[in-house]
Amino acid sequence: MSLYQDFKPSILFLAKFIGLYIILNIAYGFYLDASKGDADVVTKIVTEQTAWIIDLYEDQISTGPTEDLKSIFIYQGENPILSVYEGCNGLNVMIIFLSFLIAFGTIGKKMLWFIPTGIIVIHLFNLLRILLLFHVTISMPDFLYFSHKYLFTAFIYIAVFGMWALWILKINDK
Repeated sequence: MSLYQDFKPSILFLAKFIGLYIILNIAYGFYLDASKGDADVVTKIVTEQTAWIIDLYEDQISTGPTEDLKSIFIYQGENPILSVYEGCNGLNVMIIFLSFLIAFGTIGKKMLWFIPTGIIVIHLFNLLRILLLFHVTISMPDFLYFSHKYLFTAFIYIAVFGMWALWILKINDK
Protein backbone atom coordinates (compact mmCIF):
# COMPACT_ATOMS: atom_id res chain seq x y z
CA MET A 1 0.00 0.00 0.00
CA SER A 2 1.10 3.53 -0.65
CA LEU A 3 1.70 6.09 2.03
CA TYR A 4 -1.28 8.10 0.74
CA GLN A 5 -3.60 5.11 1.09
CA ASP A 6 -2.43 4.56 4.67
CA PHE A 7 -3.16 8.15 5.65
CA LYS A 8 -6.10 8.84 3.32
CA PRO A 9 -8.78 8.93 6.08
CA SER A 10 -6.66 11.32 8.17
CA ILE A 11 -5.86 13.53 5.19
CA LEU A 12 -9.54 13.69 4.18
CA PHE A 13 -10.57 14.51 7.77
CA LEU A 14 -8.00 17.31 8.00
CA ALA A 15 -8.94 18.70 4.59
CA LYS A 16 -12.65 18.74 5.47
CA PHE A 17 -12.01 20.17 8.93
CA ILE A 18 -9.68 22.95 7.75
CA GLY A 19 -11.84 23.78 4.72
CA LEU A 20 -15.05 24.01 6.73
CA TYR A 21 -13.29 25.92 9.52
CA ILE A 22 -12.01 28.50 7.01
CA ILE A 23 -15.40 28.85 5.31
CA LEU A 24 -17.27 29.25 8.61
CA ASN A 25 -14.69 31.76 9.90
CA ILE A 26 -15.05 33.83 6.73
CA ALA A 27 -18.84 33.79 7.25
CA TYR A 28 -18.25 34.78 10.89
CA GLY A 29 -16.08 37.67 9.71
CA PHE A 30 -18.87 38.89 7.43
CA TYR A 31 -21.29 38.57 10.34
CA LEU A 32 -19.03 40.73 12.53
CA ASP A 33 -18.56 43.30 9.75
CA ALA A 34 -22.34 43.60 9.48
CA SER A 35 -22.38 44.92 13.08
CA LYS A 36 -20.97 48.21 11.74
CA GLY A 37 -18.86 49.19 14.72
CA ASP A 38 -21.25 47.98 17.42
CA ALA A 39 -21.07 44.80 19.45
CA ASP A 40 -22.64 41.95 17.49
CA VAL A 41 -26.04 40.52 18.39
CA VAL A 42 -24.73 37.23 19.83
CA THR A 43 -22.27 39.04 22.10
CA LYS A 44 -25.13 41.24 23.33
CA ILE A 45 -27.32 38.20 24.00
CA VAL A 46 -24.54 36.29 25.79
CA THR A 47 -23.72 39.33 27.94
CA GLU A 48 -27.37 39.96 28.80
CA GLN A 49 -27.95 36.30 29.68
CA THR A 50 -24.87 36.27 31.92
CA ALA A 51 -26.00 39.48 33.61
CA TRP A 52 -29.48 38.03 34.11
CA ILE A 53 -27.98 34.98 35.87
CA ILE A 54 -25.74 37.14 38.07
CA ASP A 55 -28.72 39.39 38.85
CA LEU A 56 -30.48 36.40 40.40
CA TYR A 57 -28.12 36.56 43.38
CA GLU A 58 -26.27 39.92 43.16
CA ASP A 59 -27.74 43.43 43.36
CA GLN A 60 -27.84 46.10 40.65
CA ILE A 61 -26.51 44.10 37.69
CA SER A 62 -26.93 45.65 34.24
CA THR A 63 -25.26 45.78 30.85
CA GLY A 64 -24.21 48.63 28.61
CA PRO A 65 -21.88 49.47 25.73
CA THR A 66 -18.23 50.29 26.26
CA GLU A 67 -16.59 53.39 24.80
CA ASP A 68 -15.31 51.49 21.77
CA LEU A 69 -18.83 50.02 21.21
CA LYS A 70 -17.34 46.65 20.15
CA SER A 71 -17.85 45.15 23.58
CA ILE A 72 -20.42 45.31 26.35
CA PHE A 73 -19.86 45.94 30.04
CA ILE A 74 -21.51 44.05 32.85
CA TYR A 75 -22.09 46.65 35.56
CA GLN A 76 -22.70 46.27 39.25
CA GLY A 77 -24.40 49.50 40.21
CA GLU A 78 -22.48 52.25 38.43
CA ASN A 79 -19.23 50.23 38.32
CA PRO A 80 -18.23 48.49 35.10
CA ILE A 81 -16.95 45.09 36.24
CA LEU A 82 -16.34 43.03 33.11
CA SER A 83 -16.09 43.87 29.41
CA VAL A 84 -17.37 41.15 27.09
CA TYR A 85 -15.87 41.26 23.57
CA GLU A 86 -17.04 39.46 20.44
CA GLY A 87 -14.48 36.72 20.99
CA CYS A 88 -16.27 35.86 24.23
CA ASN A 89 -19.58 35.02 22.57
CA GLY A 90 -18.66 31.36 22.00
CA LEU A 91 -19.28 31.36 18.25
CA ASN A 92 -15.69 30.53 17.32
CA VAL A 93 -15.71 27.54 19.70
CA MET A 94 -18.99 26.43 18.12
CA ILE A 95 -17.38 26.71 14.67
CA ILE A 96 -14.53 24.42 15.78
CA PHE A 97 -17.01 21.95 17.29
CA LEU A 98 -19.19 21.93 14.16
CA SER A 99 -16.21 21.64 11.78
CA PHE A 100 -14.90 18.62 13.66
CA LEU A 101 -18.24 16.79 13.69
CA ILE A 102 -18.94 17.33 10.02
CA ALA A 103 -15.36 16.42 9.05
CA PHE A 104 -15.48 13.26 11.14
CA GLY A 105 -18.55 11.69 9.61
CA THR A 106 -21.55 11.92 7.41
CA ILE A 107 -24.52 14.02 8.39
CA GLY A 108 -27.28 11.78 9.69
CA LYS A 109 -30.05 11.71 12.27
CA LYS A 110 -27.67 11.35 15.20
CA MET A 111 -25.56 14.29 14.05
CA LEU A 112 -28.66 16.43 13.49
CA TRP A 113 -29.58 16.18 17.18
CA PHE A 114 -26.01 16.13 18.51
CA ILE A 115 -24.96 19.41 16.83
CA PRO A 116 -27.67 21.57 18.47
CA THR A 117 -27.15 19.75 21.77
CA GLY A 118 -23.42 20.44 21.58
CA ILE A 119 -23.99 24.09 20.69
CA ILE A 120 -26.30 24.47 23.70
CA VAL A 121 -23.71 22.81 25.96
CA ILE A 122 -20.99 25.14 24.63
CA HIS A 123 -23.27 28.13 25.17
CA LEU A 124 -24.00 27.09 28.77
CA PHE A 125 -20.30 26.51 29.50
CA ASN A 126 -19.54 29.91 27.97
CA LEU A 127 -22.13 31.62 30.18
CA LEU A 128 -20.57 29.92 33.19
CA ARG A 129 -17.10 31.00 32.02
CA ILE A 130 -18.15 34.67 31.77
CA LEU A 131 -19.96 34.46 35.09
CA LEU A 132 -16.81 33.09 36.76
CA LEU A 133 -14.71 35.82 35.12
CA PHE A 134 -17.10 38.40 36.59
CA HIS A 135 -16.42 37.02 40.07
CA VAL A 136 -12.68 36.72 39.50
CA THR A 137 -12.64 40.38 38.44
CA ILE A 138 -14.29 41.38 41.71
CA SER A 139 -12.50 39.08 44.15
CA MET A 140 -9.10 38.37 42.55
CA PRO A 141 -8.39 41.00 39.85
CA ASP A 142 -4.71 40.01 39.68
CA PHE A 143 -5.85 36.52 38.65
CA LEU A 144 -8.07 37.79 35.81
CA TYR A 145 -5.52 37.56 32.99
CA PHE A 146 -4.55 33.98 33.86
CA SER A 147 -8.19 32.99 34.37
CA HIS A 148 -9.31 34.48 31.07
CA LYS A 149 -6.35 33.49 28.95
CA TYR A 150 -5.68 29.98 30.26
CA LEU A 151 -7.91 28.57 32.97
CA PHE A 152 -11.38 29.27 31.61
CA THR A 153 -10.29 28.89 28.00
CA ALA A 154 -9.12 25.39 28.89
CA PHE A 155 -12.41 24.90 30.74
CA ILE A 156 -14.52 25.46 27.63
CA TYR A 157 -12.21 23.49 25.32
CA ILE A 158 -12.22 20.52 27.71
CA ALA A 159 -16.02 20.56 27.43
CA VAL A 160 -15.73 20.54 23.63
CA PHE A 161 -13.15 17.74 23.73
CA GLY A 162 -15.49 15.76 25.99
CA MET A 163 -18.33 16.16 23.49
CA TRP A 164 -16.05 15.07 20.65
CA ALA A 165 -15.02 12.00 22.66
CA LEU A 166 -18.67 11.24 23.40
CA TRP A 167 -19.43 11.56 19.68
CA ILE A 168 -16.55 9.36 18.58
CA LEU A 169 -16.76 6.67 21.26
CA LYS A 170 -20.47 6.39 22.07
CA ILE A 171 -22.80 8.06 19.61
CA ASN A 172 -21.27 7.84 16.13
CA ASP A 173 -21.75 4.46 14.46
CA LYS A 174 -18.36 4.42 12.75
